[in-house]
Amino acid sequence: MSAARPLTILRTVAAAAALPLLLTACGYGSDAADDAPKAEVAAGAEKLSASEVKIGYFPNLTHATALVGVQEGLLQKELGGTKIKASTFNAGPSEIEALNAGSIDIGWIGPSPSINGYTKSQGKNLRIISGSASGGVKLVVNPDKIKTLDDLKGKKIATPQLGNTQDVAFLHWIAEKGWKVDAQSGKGDVSVVRSDNKITPDAYKSGSLDGAWVPEPTASKLVADGAKVLLDESDIWPDKKFVITNIIVSQTFLKEHPDVVEAVLRGSVKTNEWINAHPDQAKASANKALEKLSGKALPAEVIDPAWKSIAFLDDPLASTLDAQAEHAVSAGLLEKPDLKGIYDLAPLNKVLRAEGRPAVDDAGLGVR
Repeated sequence: MSAARPLTILRTVAAAAALPLLLTACGYGSDAADDAPKAEVAAGAEKLSASEVKIGYFPNLTHATALVGVQEGLLQKELGGTKIKASTFNAGPSEIEALNAGSIDIGWIGPSPSINGYTKSQGKNLRIISGSASGGVKLVVNPDKIKTLDDLKGKKIATPQLGNTQDVAFLHWIAEKGWKVDAQSGKGDVSVVRSDNKITPDAYKSGSLDGAWVPEPTASKLVADGAKVLLDESDIWPDKKFVITNIIVSQTFLKEHPDVVEAVLRGSVKTNEWINAHPDQAKASANKALEKLSGKALPAEVIDPAWKSIAFLDDPLASTLDAQAEHAVSAGLLEKPDLKGIYDLAPLNKVLRAEGRPAVDDAGLGVR
């Protein structure tokens, strides 16, 4: 398989009207909630150019940089007296809407809604300013029915949603196998069943699904129910890396408060450094944050394998986002977009240089 993976924007005007329902990162719904842990500002800490920064992220393991950064105070530490106001979202479109409305300034989000938000605003609203995570997507199957990749033919395999990141990844993989599937209906040599991640485990246990191409922790939840990992998506990418979570910012906020954006990026870089240096503590911190947000922590048999499959990094892996767009175009789900200008990595590279680390590349898609 070539270096690439998904996106989303449907061709017809009618489909475009439905776009917010189709383009999610790893969505579990569409509501936002101001229920994230409240950051503590140190007494006497000096404010930056804004009194607060409104950030958004998902209560998902692939957003652990934000979960842990808020939970451990690593983001707040870099912001001094500028207070974090955090909101959590369950789907990409609602987070993009919040960014457009000014309800958040900076967000952790997947590649599909990043591109959707950028193209729908004709490049005027958001920029991707950093990476955050790679990986965390697996093809898991019923081992009694599917023992090899070739056995997928004729089976019912779930993806989270029509046109979402994992859906297009699976459609592209199917095409690479030489099999035929109608992208819209999901019918063909493989039955692609669009199933919400909240529903997929029960559908699998009932026998109505033979497997799923899904993000974590859904993949590990299915494994805990008896499924087997047949393919880790990382294995089909060069260097086993592909973007699953970006950091985006409102262009207005970036222009008006560059010092705040830089502080958040410093916090993100330091959080990823801490996560990678203390993986067990970080995993526990992320699970504690999830418990606060959802009321229930993930059991060890789910969080342990899920955590191992996610790489936390600052590089946005821009070439893989561009490849994802190409895959969506070839699947017939995306009109070829102009993504030049979607990245502004100057603030991140300034932070990385200060840490003595090499700059990251925008694959020719940066601000010029």
